[in-house]
Amino acid sequence: MQQTLRRAGGFALVGTVSVTAPVLGRAAFVPFAAVALLAAFVITDGPLFDLFARPSDRREGRLNGLAGFALAAAGLAILATELGLPVDLFVASVFVLSYGNLGKRLVAEVSDEPFLGTAGFGVAGSAAGFVGQAGVASLTSTPTVAPRFAFLAVAGALVAALFREMLFERDDPLVMLSTGLLLWLFDTLAVSVGVLDVGAALAVTVGLGYASYALGAASVAGMLSGVLLGLLVIVFGGFGWFAVLIAFFGIGSLSTKFRYEKKKRRGIAEENEGARGTGNVLGNAAVALLCVLLFAASRSLPVDGLLFQYAFAGSMAAALSDTLSSEIGGLFDSPRLITTMESVPPGTDGGVTWQGEVFGLLGAVIVGAVAFVLLPNVGPVGAVLVALGGFLGMTIDSVLGATVEGQRFGNEAVNFAATLVGAVVSAAAALTMLQP
Repeated sequence: MQQTLRRAGGFALVGTVSVTAPVLGRAAFVPFAAVALLAAFVITDGPLFDLFARPSDRREGRLNGLAGFALAAAGLAILATELGLPVDLFVASVFVLSYGNLGKRLVAEVSDEPFLGTAGFGVAGSAAGFVGQAGVASLTSTPTVAPRFAFLAVAGALVAALFREMLFERDDPLVMLSTGLLLWLFDTLAVSVGVLDVGAALAVTVGLGYASYALGAASVAGMLSGVLLGLLVIVFGGFGWFAVLIAFFGIGSLSTKFRYEKKKRRGIAEENEGARGTGNVLGNAAVALLCVLLFAASRSLPVDGLLFQYAFAGSMAAALSDTLSSEIGGLFDSPRLITTMESVPPGTDGGVTWQGEVFGLLGAVIVGAVAFVLLPNVGPVGAVLVALGGFLGMTIDSVLGATVEGQRFGNEAVNFAATLVGAVVSAAAALTMLQP
């Protein structure tokens, strides 16, 4: 058995201690605090040191990795006993990370394929997160709510896998704390979670996520971002919201791959063979995710949730409009800078063609049409408002590209600003024109 696998198993055993939290009560942090002290100051050699030591620990003669892991668990335990973090989510967060890492190492013993390693993390982390919540329910004699446990376990595993993909092994404490806090948020917003909703959401998002990776439309991190986003959109919004999201990702990915070799020759092709990474996904969909979460929270906010629905659709309309304008419009000659109408080389930030503007408008109209058909309370006028917000968002993207992109803002920041404009315009127009 490889050293890394033994070490992952050791961390999983330490993480399992968290299940004693319901019994220990306010002392739930004590076992982890003790482990942290032993790792930092006592265990400097011997079998335990050899088991838990990472290469950097060996150089420094101290189990910093184990100490950080234990301190993060202790911090979550204090949040659970003093500040209201549900105990089952504390246990689930620790289980997801420790057993997710173990699952990934088990897969690494037989394959170095990145997708399979991530799948090992996700499957093991999800199963462990579910078992952790069920264990707490059993110890506290509370009902086992399987759909809710499954949703939170999978969401936690996706969050942890995404952070794990983006960060280093030594950043386990940050991954654990982030997972716990986000699960706390998701748990607060998920008032009711049905068996069919969760099952269908998992089947659809995981299937499409794998397809996007297999077809080269997304990197591993981009796939994780997309699957997590899709799961949250379905659970908190519904399948109509998910259809709007897929209209962007599906059509946008196809447009990115369209005549890709010609784009490479012109110097305007997306990097990594057009595979979307986390930055690209979040740059285009962070506003949409915020709208979904605010829609779920609108039950306790003095705001009509319908506005967040329009904002969500407007942000996606802006994202698809901008993508089609860039990916297809960039194939045509004679682009002009949107701010001065001067001729510029293809690929210049802020350069537009009339063909790109037409396809951009078409992208906004497509999202407006999907919203009209599948989102509740979006009529013909509402569809026009969504398309308007999307087109204006695309225009702002071009203006920012011509003025500030590359100086103070990167492409992801400009995309975020464009989708924010699409969201605000669509919601504001809906507020003023759809009031009785």
